[in-house]
Amino acid sequence: MPQKIRQAGTDHKSVFTNPDTIGRHNLTNLNSTSNLAQTLGNFMNKTIKAPEPFWGKTRRAAMAVPLIGTFLAMASGAASAADLPKDDFVGISFWIISAAMVAATVFFFLERDRVEAKWKTSLTVTGLVTLVAAIHYFYMRDVWVSTGETPTVFRYIDWIITVPLQMIEFYLILAAVTTVSIAIFWRLLFGTLVMLIGGYLGEAGYLAVWPAFIIGMAGWAFILYEIFLGEASKVSASSAPPPVKTAFNTLRLIVSVGWSIYPIGYFAGYLMGGVPADTANALNIIYNFADFVNKIAFGVIIWVVAVQMTELNKAKAAEAGKSAKA
Repeated sequence: MPQKIRQAGTDHKSVFTNPDTIGRHNLTNLNSTSNLAQTLGNFMNKTIKAPEPFWGKTRRAAMAVPLIGTFLAMASGAASAADLPKDDFVGISFWIISAAMVAATVFFFLERDRVEAKWKTSLTVTGLVTLVAAIHYFYMRDVWVSTGETPTVFRYIDWIITVPLQMIEFYLILAAVTTVSIAIFWRLLFGTLVMLIGGYLGEAGYLAVWPAFIIGMAGWAFILYEIFLGEASKVSASSAPPPVKTAFNTLRLIVSVGWSIYPIGYFAGYLMGGVPADTANALNIIYNFADFVNKIAFGVIIWVVAVQMTELNKAKAAEAGKSAKA
């Protein structure tokens, strides 16, 4: 037995010390590597030359799979934190909005491949709005179900990200069809930050509720002026095609009517003499309903105009091609 072991050790050692053996092994490895590289090269050449539908499906799968997996994992974690009582309507509203935001996010990202390149950014931003909202709603619903406390900080973190992104859309839909000054976006961003910071200072107790309410309303009024009477409104009226003009008017209707839900909720929760803890249920349901309408409906309008303009331009291109052949 020792002799066999020594012989095996000698044979094993010879593999790594004999120059001829080393050469044969290196040549074999080199040939294997070369064959693998050639196989990968052939695959990449075929893939690169693949038609656009292949890439469209690949992008859709690449975006959908991690999104769905992430949201399912987060949903499972939140669900295990606590049971949801059947009479907890605030908690139920959090769950409904969470699921709706996930569905909207997947839809908007998948629909990017349906529209022209110049509209893809708008749909991407729309998907980011619902994505960020979905992530925060997972945490907000967990806070509420586990503790019964209003998730004010999470809600305002959500708004401080998503509301400016929504304001970008006014600029993007106009920029897709005409030349637009970037100052439009900066003015809308300024009004948005003033509105949100004022609201947060009041709800978090850093400022008296009335001064905070006035600051928030001033920011909202500044936004309304820009989209109804300011440069953005004038560009839409003078340069936008009918589908974009209709979308712009509908979006500003959401910002004026839909966003009014927020100050109404703030007023009812903090300015009518009630105790905030006692009005927490109503305030959270109002805010959840407002987010459901204002984020998802806002995105659907962007999607509609993107699809309409894409189809319109395709029809024009087809008509031009027929005329050229004639």
